[in-house]
Amino acid sequence: MKAKQVKPDIYWVGAIDWNVRDFHGYVTPRGTTYNNFLIVDRKIALVDTVKREFADVMFERIRCLTEPEKIEVGIINHIELDHAGSWDLVVERCENITLYATERGKQGLERHFNTAGWDIQTVKTGDTLKLGKKTLLFIETPMLHWPDSMMTYVKEDRLLISQDAFGQHFAQAVLFDDLVPQETLEDAVIDYYANILMPFGRLIEAKIAELQRLGLEIDMIAPDHGVIWRKNPEKAIRMYLEMAKGRAEEGVVIVYDTMWHSTERMSRAVLDGIVDEGMYAEVIKLRDTPMSVAIKQFWRYRGLLVGTPTLNNVMFPTVAEFLQHLRGLRPSNRIASAFGSYGWGGGGVREALQVLRSMKLEVVEPGYEVNYRPSSREYEQGYDFGRLFAQRVREYHRKFEQEVVV
Repeated sequence: MKAKQVKPDIYWVGAIDWNVRDFHGYVTPRGTTYNNFLIVDRKIALVDTVKREFADVMFERIRCLTEPEKIEVGIINHIELDHAGSWDLVVERCENITLYATERGKQGLERHFNTAGWDIQTVKTGDTLKLGKKTLLFIETPMLHWPDSMMTYVKEDRLLISQDAFGQHFAQAVLFDDLVPQETLEDAVIDYYANILMPFGRLIEAKIAELQRLGLEIDMIAPDHGVIWRKNPEKAIRMYLEMAKGRAEEGVVIVYDTMWHSTERMSRAVLDGIVDEGMYAEVIKLRDTPMSVAIKQFWRYRGLLVGTPTLNNVMFPTVAEFLQHLRGLRPSNRIASAFGSYGWGGGGVREALQVLRSMKLEVVEPGYEVNYRPSSREYEQGYDFGRLFAQRVREYHRKFEQEVVV
């Protein structure tokens, strides 16, 4: 298991997790990588670790370059355990190691490990550390995506080690962005952003602006997951800025579930109306689709239609779960509505609309609701509702695009 050179005297010593398919509830069909880096200088530095079960892989790669015991500097960009889970094993081997983290990073380490006797120094934005030929600059990035987070910039190599930012859950045998299919890479970036970083759009805009104010020349971006951006780091930054500003495609995603196919039939009526209005649409049935896929497709399009049967006067459970998950991601700059069938008392559509309003989305009311199975007339009403919703999406989208300049 060889280390791989990223820049002169800087090596990837991480691990590839081909088999992971569930990342704390987030489906990862492409697996993932745990990227970390060894800088070989007068002082040898390890930037981040790997998920604990891959620690032996990390140490084996390090041994290709040096004895792990010679590491004197440990940089903790992020304390989430897929990156920090092996620090106790590193400290155990490296008697002379000094760890560098943000203040909150230090506090988090003390909660994860018994750090008595560890030499942990705190850093803040603008602090530097000289290893020999190479100089590390630290940039705090609180809530991107944990309070402890920071990035490390290697000045002489113009390399930004960006922890989870600009990453993807994307396992691959090659290391760099120019060696993978671009469409697959872009999809992985969107998937990662939608499911993890969606709540932090304004913070991302501000942090990218801060990087620009610092005058950092970025030749390469090395995130803690996925490929390293060596050919086109500007692409990663551009995609993040567009997503942070709420850019989306002009289209509609219909996310629904159904009990006895009535709400499913209604979704077809709505879909026909949207398509005949000249707008692209996708349909996702929740019980047949991983939650993270539904969230990603929501993020892609300007319009959301939620289809729910009424069960015991409330939303169907899978629909309620989807909206609860979405609410936690704090979406913005989207227009939404709801539809569905009910048996006697109703309530599912009303509750869905209430949740959508609570997210402060643009909501088209009163939605579209029928008793039991839609009749031919009610099917036509659904078709008209679809056309109307598409018109509202187009108006909202064009207004947004006029106001936002990336």
